[in-house]
Amino acid sequence: MTPAPVLEIRNVSKRFGAIKALTDVNFSLERGEVHALCGENGAGKSTLMNIIAGVLQPNEGDIVVDGAVVKIASPASAQSLGIGLVHQEIALCPDATVAENMFMATTNRRRTPFMNFARLEREAQVVMNRLAPIDVRQKVGELPIASQQLVEIAKALTLDCRVLIFDEPTAALTEAEAQVLFGIVNDLKAHGISIVYISHRMAEIFNLCDRVTVFRDGHYVSTEKVCETTAEDVVRRMVGREITQLYPEKQPVAERRGEAILSIRNLGDGKRFQDVSFELRKGEILGISGLIGSGRTEIAEGICALRRAAQGEVRLQGKVLRATCYADAVREGLVYLSEDRKGSGVFLNLSIAQNIAALDLKSLTGRFGLLNAKAEAALARDLARDLGVRMGGIDMPVSSLSGGNQQKVAIAKQLAVDPKVILMDEPTRGIDVGAKSEIHRLLRDLARSGIGILVITSELPELLGLCDRAIVIREGTVAGELEGEAMTEEAVMRLASGIGARRYIKSKASEHAV
Repeated sequence: MTPAPVLEIRNVSKRFGAIKALTDVNFSLERGEVHALCGENGAGKSTLMNIIAGVLQPNEGDIVVDGAVVKIASPASAQSLGIGLVHQEIALCPDATVAENMFMATTNRRRTPFMNFARLEREAQVVMNRLAPIDVRQKVGELPIASQQLVEIAKALTLDCRVLIFDEPTAALTEAEAQVLFGIVNDLKAHGISIVYISHRMAEIFNLCDRVTVFRDGHYVSTEKVCETTAEDVVRRMVGREITQLYPEKQPVAERRGEAILSIRNLGDGKRFQDVSFELRKGEILGISGLIGSGRTEIAEGICALRRAAQGEVRLQGKVLRATCYADAVREGLVYLSEDRKGSGVFLNLSIAQNIAALDLKSLTGRFGLLNAKAEAALARDLARDLGVRMGGIDMPVSSLSGGNQQKVAIAKQLAVDPKVILMDEPTRGIDVGAKSEIHRLLRDLARSGIGILVITSELPELLGLCDRAIVIREGTVAGELEGEAMTEEAVMRLASGIGARRYIKSKASEHAV
């Protein structure tokens, strides 16, 4: 007889008020398999995983573990059944150390009144070293987002799980960190652990997974063996339409050789980055790449006055930018989209309209300092429509939206002030393939309209497919610049790791790059 699946979802539905997040969905996970779950943002993937992990309760349907119907009333109940979840959104205690976060579940179950911190840190460091050389004695709040994501993964590895759910685990990781994770996933599979793998990255799914299930608009669509389908078929089922080109055509070289809209000269903060110089030209999208901890985000924060620069100069449209705080930079037309969507990108408890208008309150304020609610609503409706935000209405709280739609609101907030330059830190992190395509086209349209676009991305295909040029950061300084045919994954990684030449540029530029 064929053994029962380790996990089955039978006809599960979930409603949030009048909104149906899941309708009569089915899913099964065999022992020792890696099963991909795909769908656009809002398709119901994370809702289902939160039900399996005990965070949410279904309105109808059954969860079956080893052939027996179970009720998973809480995350602790899920862990007792051998189910662990690596959240897409960071779910750590920032004021606790890495080690304390990793073993929090074990600590809560201990029967002794005293904690052996030395032993805890030793055991945590062994697990953490499988992923990255992060000191487990550090507080989580002191780590960048990418490192916090690695802590989330390490935390799951400390649990004695038979089922592990990875929700967009590589969204904040560079290619090198992702490859380490893939090795761990294959090792877990070899030891009989079953894995649910949620990802928008087709290359990962087809290299790592055995089967793929597709959800669309809260409904089950299909389940196929990976070896019997194609990425194009999966995307078509996800979005219900064809996506013929993920990346829009790049600008011809002649159209982006104009004036420098943003010039950085010898910028440094005395700690994380130094002697940074580059130019962003009108009509181009400039990419910034580098390994985690290289200083990419810190440089962007220094440019827009979120971090104090100790030396150097920022010029915007030829004029020295004298910004002592971020509000000064915004007034001059320089805005920044944070990689930390929930921490810095949006106000979760405010409405969609209030979020989109947050940077533009001055122009929306009428006589006596009163906000013009009609103007705010009109601005929000227009930008939400242009970016394709899926919502019940602009008065809904941003917390009610899926992660991808929250990101679209964060981008809309930047566009509301008609910026001259937008610094975007991981703009498509955790966003589905359909929404990515829309955002890539939006960025290209903005560049063609004259707005300067600077994109920090850890996703090499995005860097190469979207950006006209790229600079690579290593240890807080510019390791080199890439353009045209010289922009390859190998060249980026050589520069990022310190084994590349200072500058890779071929005279034949990117007319043929797509």
